[in-house]
Amino acid sequence: MALVVVVTRDVTYRFRGFLASTMLEVAPAVYLSPRMNAGVRTRIWDVLSDWYGADPQGSIVMVWRDSNETGGVGIANLGSPPCNLVDIDGMWLTRKSL
Repeated sequence: MALVVVVTRDVTYRFRGFLASTMLEVAPAVYLSPRMNAGVRTRIWDVLSDWYGADPQGSIVMVWRDSNETGGVGIANLGSPPCNLVDIDGMWLTRKSL
């Protein structure tokens, strides 16, 4: 089980209410779960993705620990340009796809 953080920007209250019911809101629009397994994380992301498809406003970013990804961090985005972590000569950089 890994730490999961979700940050929302300019989304409807439906998203914020759902996330507050499943995670701890540590700051406005910032949600945290210290121990969330991959199955729960996937189901939450599926709900957010479905809702975002029907109401594409604002952006949502989910970050979690993933030892199989560059830097050990998994990133999922809705709304903002997607970004990926890349390892270039031992330095982690963020590459945004446009």
